[in-house]
Amino acid sequence: MKCLWLTLADPDPPENGQYLYSSGLIHAVASAGLDLHVVGLTRPGASHFSGERADRVTWRLANHRPCSQWIALASTLPQLAVRTRTRELQRSIGELLERDQWDVVLFDSIAIGWALPAVLRHARSAARPPRLVYLSHNHEENVARRIARDEVNFFKRQVRQFDALKVARLERALVRNADVMTSNSPEDCEQFGSAWPSKPVRFLPPGYRQPHLAERHITSEIPRRAIIVGSFEWFPKRLSLENFLRVADPLFAKAGVELHVVGNAREAYLDQMRGTVAATTFTGYVDDVRPHMAQARLALVPDHLGGFKLKALDYVFNRLPILAISGSVPGMPLRHAESILLHADHEALAHGVLRIIDDFDALNRMQDFAYLACRDQFDWSAIGRRLISAISLVDDLRRSNHAAAPLPTAI
Repeated sequence: MKCLWLTLADPDPPENGQYLYSSGLIHAVASAGLDLHVVGLTRPGASHFSGERADRVTWRLANHRPCSQWIALASTLPQLAVRTRTRELQRSIGELLERDQWDVVLFDSIAIGWALPAVLRHARSAARPPRLVYLSHNHEENVARRIARDEVNFFKRQVRQFDALKVARLERALVRNADVMTSNSPEDCEQFGSAWPSKPVRFLPPGYRQPHLAERHITSEIPRRAIIVGSFEWFPKRLSLENFLRVADPLFAKAGVELHVVGNAREAYLDQMRGTVAATTFTGYVDDVRPHMAQARLALVPDHLGGFKLKALDYVFNRLPILAISGSVPGMPLRHAESILLHADHEALAHGVLRIIDDFDALNRMQDFAYLACRDQFDWSAIGRRLISAISLVDDLRRSNHAAAPLPTAI
């Protein structure tokens, strides 16, 4: 099969969860035998160049010239999609649709959803219409509504509520027109399936290709330290972190517990945060998170939003016991009080850290159970084959029956 894979940007090297997921799937599907033409934006330090062909993947990458905030606000597209709608990328997609016959056109996240009208026009005129696949990274409508609800500034909240309406419109259009869609969270699969009972929705978790730590024993020689790993470029991630630190940092400082926050964020933001905390250290971007995890007794997931957390796989396979907000690590085969500790809110999570950080038997038992539960569950090769199998099961008749009217080109 020949697949046109539309994505946000060159995902290599993968510096955040979205790029990790996209990169893993692209390479896994190509290794399983699909010919891919990946179209997206380039970015500083990216691994590939436009026109490069390697390992069954051809890269078609466009320069990124972000539009102004006012243009984005006036657009019918949500902010997470309007930023990718450059003239060069529109031209690249148009040329590929006009020039070639595609078996599959895949939308890798809502960020590239603006290309849907062009793809539908191509499908209507093609002698053999391609299968359309929507690969969701979140239930974006729920996420956008949650972000708007949590915004404290009145005027910004109105902007975010308006953007949430645009997110809902675009996500529903992608789902409605897709022959098959996937989600990396069982909860999101259930929500999509309930809203679209006739739509095939497949659970597609990420894989893990980094080395596994065969053995680790947590002792008093390791500092009384917790760790949070992640990318903090996205507003919801920063908001969850800030809300947690507001509660946890004073408690940790009083109890002599350290918290290290390891991951990419704008330096101005990190400097601002460093001035507000006593027990917390912000490292910013690091080339290798493993030495930082090795010097922590436990790891935290303070996010309120769902969606698969790839950093949770880093924790498990580097044998760090996890404490998390309930509902924040869907898709992981972890059980509360056995292989993970789940808490209702940030205050409970902070107190949970203080209760267990010196209980070495409990910490080691948790990391052992978590590793055993996940050890054979996140193989990229198997996940790539699962995606190809889902695509292969979509026949032309079902695709025709489920085709919807095209969206106006103004989206």
